[in-house]
Amino acid sequence: MLGRTANGLFWMFRYLERAENTARLLEAGLRMALTRDLVAAEDEWRSVIATSGTQSLYEAEYDVYDGTSVWNFVLRDKANPANVREMFGAVRTNARLARTNISSDVWEAVNENWMALDKMLARPVSQGSVGEVVRTIRRAGMRVHGALDGSMLRSEAYHFARAGTFIERADSTARILDMKYFLLLPSVSYVGSSLDTGQWEQVLRSVAGARAYSWLNAGQMDARGIVEFLVLDDRFPRALAFCRSALRDNLAALARLHGQEGTCNELMRDADMHIANLTVDEIFEQGLHEFLIDFMARNAAIASAIAEDYRFLS
Repeated sequence: MLGRTANGLFWMFRYLERAENTARLLEAGLRMALTRDLVAAEDEWRSVIATSGTQSLYEAEYDVYDGTSVWNFVLRDKANPANVREMFGAVRTNARLARTNISSDVWEAVNENWMALDKMLARPVSQGSVGEVVRTIRRAGMRVHGALDGSMLRSEAYHFARAGTFIERADSTARILDMKYFLLLPSVSYVGSSLDTGQWEQVLRSVAGARAYSWLNAGQMDARGIVEFLVLDDRFPRALAFCRSALRDNLAALARLHGQEGTCNELMRDADMHIANLTVDEIFEQGLHEFLIDFMARNAAIASAIAEDYRFLS
């Protein structure tokens, strides 16, 4: 497979995952803002922008954090190059680049959803339509992933797509947890702290984990339990441990197909050793923020090594 085709598949699914994660973050923020007073709602919208990493761009365009401005900025504003409309356009562009290496089902799922979203986001999104737009983005991601799993050979193309998915998913979960934990508990220990249950539920909703966590923990919301779930529970597909395990398996499959390992496999082993047998108490002892920053740095290094090992730019 040509490096540029592998690059297209890898980034097609990174952008797809990023668009879906952004939609989930926005949906969780919308749910919280609608149940809060004006000041708290503004803080919630500020949190959404901060978590998306676009605060400086937003504040260059807007003076206040209100819902209409925030969701249009996140979804379609040209002042935000990371808006969802641009992301899904990048998904389709990369799908076209890799057209001969994906199934017809995957291409149709991408193309049909891109056309629907492009039409929906061609004009400003009102409060009455934002919920449907966000649900459409989530369904688009689920449909493409379903088409990939249900119709693709477990070939290089499949494994590059999955590697992109889990690199992006792990980064998103880590960023959401880091930002939200900082905003919720800037100066107190997780032990015995007074928690805003609604805000912690939003953290879980942002990563589609509210129901799974509630089922496993009888609905008890606490910082320690949520961090343990989102970092170490290898049963939940958006937890860091699950993402790292899935990424390891796909990189190992690529190494077998190519007959040799690369730097990305070495970095993957180092990352595994760092998190293996780690407990939530040890994470808090070293500092959750410090742990997550290190995790994201290792994740980014693995992504760069994948590009180098498989000559994405050649």
